[in-house]
Amino acid sequence: MRRADQVISSDTKAGGDECGGVGILGISWAFGGMIFILVYCTAGISGGHINPAVTFGLFLARKVSLVRAVLYMVAQCLGAICGVGFVKAFQSAYYVRYGGGANSLADGYSTGTGLAAEIIGTFVLVYTVFSATDPKRNARDSHVPVLAPLPIGFAVFMVHLATIPITGTGINPARSFGAAVIYNESKPWDDHWIFWVGPFIGAAIAAFYHQFVLRASGSKSLGSFRSAANV
Repeated sequence: MRRADQVISSDTKAGGDECGGVGILGISWAFGGMIFILVYCTAGISGGHINPAVTFGLFLARKVSLVRAVLYMVAQCLGAICGVGFVKAFQSAYYVRYGGGANSLADGYSTGTGLAAEIIGTFVLVYTVFSATDPKRNARDSHVPVLAPLPIGFAVFMVHLATIPITGTGINPARSFGAAVIYNESKPWDDHWIFWVGPFIGAAIAAFYHQFVLRASGSKSLGSFRSAANV
């Protein structure tokens, strides 16, 4: 059997093909399904804000105010700390065995590769959020019923499949932060910046692409500005 520190954690610590008998596929389904449920349940309360990277992308797109975005991010991080604390309290054996679920860069991968994985993974997630909640799309494709949390959950599932072996899949800075705080070991903290910088860059790219490239919002805003200036 492999040593515990060579086995990927429950979210996971990047690196292996299984976790306590649960493969990467099972872990990915668990995360995708849970995100689907959480977004569905909280959409009518907060708009489904459970990820600082998503909140940051929506803030850049001017869909969320600065104050609300900051409060959401604080709540998300506090929730993550509490969640990991409960796991440690009630599942201490598994918690220790799998390194507290703390994200860190897998052996054999460079920092650049890990950062790229987080950027691309978060881009996929945040762009899916924009697409699934776009009111213009809902109006245009009203004949095609779309349950927004479903594609979002599926995006999380696919990203986990691709990036678990590299970084354990962050794409949610709050989740990574909560695990790092409770586990409090040097390796997760040394790599921790990747799980903030990468997701925030990915979210910013997704917001820019959706708002200014795909929807050409920038051109429309510039045209309106010029028209107003000529009046």
